Order: sequence, then C-alpha cells, then structure tokens
Amino acid sequence: MTTAEARNLPALLQGLHEEGYSGTVRVSGSPGGTIHLRGGLIVAVETPGAPAATSVLLTPGRLDDETWLAACAAEPDTDRLGGYLVSAGLIGAAELEVVCAASVFDAAFAMAIGPPGGWTLDGPEPVLHAGPGVEPRRLTEETTRRIVRLSGTWGAPGELARIRPSAVPDAGLRRGLPDRHRSVLSTVNGRRTARDMAFTLGRGLYAIMLDLTRLEAQDLIRWDTGAPTEGRPSTAPRVLPGRGAPDASEPGPARAEPAAKAAPLPRRTRGGGSWPGETRTRESRPRDGQVPEARDHDGQAPDAVVRDGQARAAHGSVAHVPDGQAREGPPGEASAEGSDALPAGTTGGHGG
Repeated sequence: MTTAEARNLPALLQGLHEEGYSGTVRVSGSPGGTIHLRGGLIVAVETPGAPAATSVLLTPGRLDDETWLAACAAEPDTDRLGGYLVSAGLIGAAELEVVCAASVFDAAFAMAIGPPGGWTLDGPEPVLHAGPGVEPRRLTEETTRRIVRLSGTWGAPGELARIRPSAVPDAGLRRGLPDRHRSVLSTVNGRRTARDMAFTLGRGLYAIMLDLTRLEAQDLIRWDTGAPTEGRPSTAPRVLPGRGAPDASEPGPARAEPAAKAAPLPRRTRGGGSWPGETRTRESRPRDGQVPEARDHDGQAPDAVVRDGQARAAHGSVAHVPDGQAREGPPGEASAEGSDALPAGTTGGHGG
C-alpha cells in the first residue's frame, strides 16, 4: 500500500493492516499526530490534541515520577517498557492494556475533529504499548460513533473542543455530583478548553467533552461561544502620526465644526480662495502642515476630501492624498476562533 493509492486515511490504514505493516504513519494537520502499527494493528497514537498513555499513568499519580524514571532506566527500550512495568508489579497487565487501548481511541478522536491533513509512512519507532493492538476498521467505526455522539446544538465536536466554559455561581456546592463530574468542574474557569482539562486531569479528551455536555445540561456550566460584538465596525476617520495630524496639545487656528448633514462642497474659482475665509494663489502650497484638497478634472472636490491634513472617506473608502499617497479608512472588525479519532477529511469525513 502506497500513500498515492489510498483515497483517505482509513483506507490507508486498512491496506497496511492487510499487508501486516509495521511502522509509523505521520499525519499532518491540526493537531496531527503519529500512528504506530505492529503487524498491521494500531498499537499507539500520539497527538498534541490528547493525553498519551504515559500522561494518563503519570498525571493522576497512578505511577509517580521516581518509579517511572527508574523503570525507564531499567528498560530503555520503550517497546518493551510495558512488559517490564507488569513484570515488576508496578501495574496489572489488564489495566495497562486498557489504558493503552483507550489512549489509541482517544487520540484518534482528537485527530479526527481537527482540520484534515496529509500523511507519510516511516519506519517503526519505540512507543509504550500493550496488548495486540486495534484493527483499523474498528477504530474508524468507534471514531465515527463518538463524533456523532458529541454533535449537538453547539455544532460539530471541533467547535465544542474550542469552547471555554465557565462555571455558574455555587456550582461546586451542588450535591450528588459524581466524582468525575466534580473533578471536571474544578478545572472549569472560563479559560481552559476541553483539551486543557484533559491534560490537567490526565483523562481522555472524549470523556472530558462528554462530561462537559452533561454539566451544561444540568446548568452547572455555561458555554462561552465568543458571540460577535454588537454594532457595526467603526468608520471614524483615522490620522496616522507624522501625516499632518493636528496636535491637540498645541494651540492653532479655530476650525469650523463639521456640519451635521453633508453640505455642497465649495467650488474653486480662478483667483479665489480654496476654503471660506482662506485666500491662496493659483499655485498655492501646503502651509503649516496642511495638505491642499484633492480635485477632479472639472475642479469639483471628490467624495473623499483632504482638509487640514486629515483624510476623511465616506464608508471606509480610500481617500486620495496628493503626492501619490493613499490612506485607507479604519479596518473593520475581523470575524470570530480531543480524545479518540482520526483527522476529519483524511478519514473520509469522520472516521479514522
């Protein structure tokens, strides 16, 4: 199986499974990750989007740091590290297999809810794993099930993963909450995403997101979806420093306040002044940092007018400034911003 023959990532993994491939599949995208195969079975998936098996063992204190470092020193080969942990009595064989298998599903889910990317094949790399591994078809089916399960009123799971929920007042005092919900609630602060909570607690991303939906259903947390700001973007004129902008701290001649309604623009007459109250020769030049107004071919001032060094454009259009300079109006506001799956798009839409 070559990368060019596979139409998506699940098809690639299925072909590698049939060939009994041992090696790694590096998936690009956000978050992307690395899929480890042994004999065509998926034994581990590592991604920045979800905690790996190592984090699940160390973060909640299932294994302390000193014990872990001593085990790594005794067995430098990460592929055989799991067997050493079991033989040394540091963890049960069944427990380690469950932790490793759960991390495979969780990481695949985290990859699937992110933007799609490509992939490349590489040789085997040592990684902590236990048990025979997971068949690609089973992984794809479970990934799809999880994506469907978490699709709700907030949108796709990828949208839910970006939400930063906040707790309602006195939510932690609610009685009858399971320990798993209470632990998740303790990490909700309006700044953390589900991924942040997963790494903080050493739990799977999918499990965290599922618990968040249940806490929201009980009115214990609120979604912070980042609603767009009210009103239209500002179109007030903007004058850049050093472009003839008047300094409020320096006294200057009084200037007429702009009229409430647009008045007809004055026409220049031969030998006449440019503005009421001002007199200039036909070959007038800027005075005191002032820029002469721009005129079209028939002498009528265009919609965008330059007066006293200030460029003012209606509806944010470009104001034409003498000497070939153009100044834009203020920009508008820019539009508004996991644990067991394969990248969407590379997985045929949902699965991995």
